Amino acid sequence: MEYNFSAIEQKWQQYWKEHAVYQVEIDEKRPKYYVLDMFPYPSGAGLHVGHPLGYIASDIYSRYKRLKGFNVLHPMGYDAYGLPAEQYAIQTGQHPEVTTTKNIARYREQLDKIGFCYDWNREVRTCDPGYYKWTQWAFIRMFGHWYDKKADKARPIADLVAEFEQNGNAATDAACNDTPAFSASEWKAFDNKRQQEILMNYRIAYLADLKVNWCPKLGTVLANDEVSEGLSVRGGYPVEQKVMRQWSLRVSAYAQRLLDGLDRLDWTDSLKETQRNWIGRSEGAEMNFQIAGTNDYMTVFTTRCDTTFGVTFMVLAPESQYVAQITTPEQKAEVDAYLEMVKRRTERERIADRRVSGVFSGAYAINPFTGDKIPVWISDYVLAGYGTGAIMAVPAHDSRDYAFAKHFNLPIIPLIEGCDVTNESYDAKEGVMMNSGFLNGLQVKQAIAAAKKYIAEKGIGRVKVNYRLRDAIF
Repeated sequence: MEYNFSAIEQKWQQYWKEHAVYQVEIDEKRPKYYVLDMFPYPSGAGLHVGHPLGYIASDIYSRYKRLKGFNVLHPMGYDAYGLPAEQYAIQTGQHPEVTTTKNIARYREQLDKIGFCYDWNREVRTCDPGYYKWTQWAFIRMFGHWYDKKADKARPIADLVAEFEQNGNAATDAACNDTPAFSASEWKAFDNKRQQEILMNYRIAYLADLKVNWCPKLGTVLANDEVSEGLSVRGGYPVEQKVMRQWSLRVSAYAQRLLDGLDRLDWTDSLKETQRNWIGRSEGAEMNFQIAGTNDYMTVFTTRCDTTFGVTFMVLAPESQYVAQITTPEQKAEVDAYLEMVKRRTERERIADRRVSGVFSGAYAINPFTGDKIPVWISDYVLAGYGTGAIMAVPAHDSRDYAFAKHFNLPIIPLIEGCDVTNESYDAKEGVMMNSGFLNGLQVKQAIAAAKKYIAEKGIGRVKVNYRLRDAIF
């Protein structure tokens, strides 16, 4: 007997629909299980093969858990806002509400034909005012709060205003942008505009001038995922790095809480380790390098202050504020040309690309441990978002610094007894120190502690904890 799949599937899908088989209600007698798919963009003529590729797997798992006695919630929705919907509307010459509604209907028809076990009673459309009123509510809550490091939590902005009125900001331990110190009387003397500018530096949802992926042709900022080799994935238009006023979330304030919370999650060890690396906690020191011939300083963050005796040059991120400050007139044209080239590359591309490129700024800095003058270079292997956007380069013990030094014929000073840096850097964090002044003869761990103490005592810098996690840009 021939298997008439069209009739059989239609019959049972209709039965599932009429009897609300996959509609989920609260049932305390059964263990609950939640299976969530990534919502599709309803921005084209229908589903593509990549959609069911993931949805079929999660559907199988949902059915399996249901047969094992779990009360399974398996919803579906549509990520219906943003660039894809906007561009599809532009391409077809229709209002986005019309095209989005039409495309959602088409998606729903296709998803039903495949026979997924979704609870359509819980469908979400991100363009529905009933949905996005809650994202707006959450944003307003974040805008109205600041992060108190002492309490290790967010507090209403009104509490911060009261503190400023009473004591100024000198004793305020908050996650914030750089803000000059002011007294209570000075705060009260500020006009409303100045007060609001200061509060913006403390808010969890805040405005700031940030470097983003700007696509002039699309007229919008793009995420790193939407850019490939300097072009927009959608349309293939040129994308450039540009400083623009953007809304951000102060996610970095929660870095340590996120790390600590991993211990309480029922996740695999590998997934937890991935998250730890993403948050990227590192203990080290911020050090001040004087710009030769001036009274100005550049600040760098390093986890290996014990290697300062091996610093033979410094490198600035192309976006660093120090670039404009220190570049000499003789080098300006060459530096400008390099910056123009770099601005078309995303940070992700820069991290992945191991090719060496850079330009000399014309300026020199003073090594605070040796007093030696060292050249300051600019290169795209240094990123502005981590630390201060400036690094002290130790080519003997860092692979990227080593490649840069070899390429531009810069000095390489080994600091560990017995290490061979003829063909590559010595990256191991162990051994006995040499060529390191007062650190000679110490083990690396001992040298790190001694160097931190020296930095604090001499006023060269301060011990600091840093995180790779950055604030999220809208």
